[in-house]
Amino acid sequence: MLRTAAALLPVDARAVMYEGLGELPHFNPDVEQNALPAQVAGLRAALAAADAVLLSTPEYAGSLPGSFKNLLDWCVGEGLYQKPVGWLNPSPHERGSERTYDTLRVVLGYVNADLVEAACVRAPVRRDSIGPDGLVGDAHAREQIARAVAALVAHVRALRDAAG
Repeated sequence: MLRTAAALLPVDARAVMYEGLGELPHFNPDVEQNALPAQVAGLRAALAAADAVLLSTPEYAGSLPGSFKNLLDWCVGEGLYQKPVGWLNPSPHERGSERTYDTLRVVLGYVNADLVEAACVRAPVRRDSIGPDGLVGDAHAREQIARAVAALVAHVRALRDAAG
């Protein structure tokens, strides 16, 4: 979904995919007292450089996967603070992953993210609608993803215009 979102960005915008989820150490608030692990420092630097963040995760055992929650825990206090954020719910089921995204909404509130409601969409994606290029081929899902991307980009532009 996120690769498809990147492909649907306006030509004057760019996406950077974060690929380090699996390398993040287990969250430990005591570590912040000392030097941050390089993986965490890299995550925070990537987030600091971003104008906005678009998230997507499957549901696992009725909630956020542990590794994804671990990433979010490292962002408390720094990383997503006042950062425009949207999310794509990829569940192919009518009400699928609803609890996951309810939980994500709560966590994003704790990190004080700027949740862009129009960039938070349910875009059902079946596994067989993902092509060999890794992109979503289903027209309706692509439309939903494009809507989220457009809303997030418009929000960032509005913030820039307001700042002068």
